[in-house]
Amino acid sequence: MRHHLNTLFVTLEGAWLRKQGEAVDVRLDGETKLRVPLHNLEGIVCLGWDIGASSQLMAACAEGGITLSFCTPYGQFLAASTGFARGNVLLRREQYRRADRDDSTLAIARNCVAAKVANSRVSLQRARRDRPETVGDAALARTVDILGRALGMITQAATLDELRGYEGEAAHGYFEVLGYLLTTEEEGMTFSGRSRRPPRDAVNALMSFLYALLAHDCRSALEASGLDAAVGFLHRDRPGRPSLALDLMEEFRPVLADRLTLSLLNRKQLTLRDFETRENGAVLLRDESRKKVLVAWQERKKEELIHPFLGERITLGLLPHLQARLLARHLRGDMDAYPAFLWK
Repeated sequence: MRHHLNTLFVTLEGAWLRKQGEAVDVRLDGETKLRVPLHNLEGIVCLGWDIGASSQLMAACAEGGITLSFCTPYGQFLAASTGFARGNVLLRREQYRRADRDDSTLAIARNCVAAKVANSRVSLQRARRDRPETVGDAALARTVDILGRALGMITQAATLDELRGYEGEAAHGYFEVLGYLLTTEEEGMTFSGRSRRPPRDAVNALMSFLYALLAHDCRSALEASGLDAAVGFLHRDRPGRPSLALDLMEEFRPVLADRLTLSLLNRKQLTLRDFETRENGAVLLRDESRKKVLVAWQERKKEELIHPFLGERITLGLLPHLQARLLARHLRGDMDAYPAFLWK
């Protein structure tokens, strides 16, 4: 069983990362700001425009299976330093063969989408159970029913385009009522639907940032399991896009990112003062606020649950790794179908 390790997030502009003994040394203006043993890390994420790393550290990370990623200050992936591909080359060859076959592609994609919709539905059901009746209760109940019907159609989808259509309709309904789950009374803190590139409000800004962190974790998990994160089933090939990581993260969005978004805002751990609006209307997290989110993200991943398929108690941070390994087992032929994660 893989142990849940930490991810080191570096947000200091101008920072230089180097290997010092068996640790990563984070320096700024010639002064050591932090030193972390490499054996305690599963990933290093640099969030900034002016953060660098020594080739010696890159080599140590590649050898130790530590993903070293470089992102914009707002979480958009730029590049990653990796070593030789892990895992059996035969596994990747089988992944490519399956991705080129319509039947196997559709089967895996259906399971990913069904899990996403099912988990979104559970999230809304839990919210209705845990909160008193409000003006949005009828809308929430209606959407729960809509998502339930969508699940039936998803399992019967005959093509990827048909599947994506059902997914889009379900996502639209889910995000349409998500704003009812915001209980903060802060004036101006509203959510009327998903907006990206750029996010147009604080909720979308926070959600997009958390999705970027989740995508990084899924990419790392897939590569650690010997799979090619660029070749997906639901998301098709596109240069520079980790399509399989996007596939894998679908089932985790409601569980990890969306619930943490609502929790941080409803508990007023983040307020509108933590966001800034640019001239083009884009709303982004402020520098200091990103650090608060990163701490909350790490704490969220330490929470535990019983894995519905394995029956083992695990941390949420291990979910991408376990699901990546289950997908690899399916592709090897050890399992008839990919058992996507279903939240109970």
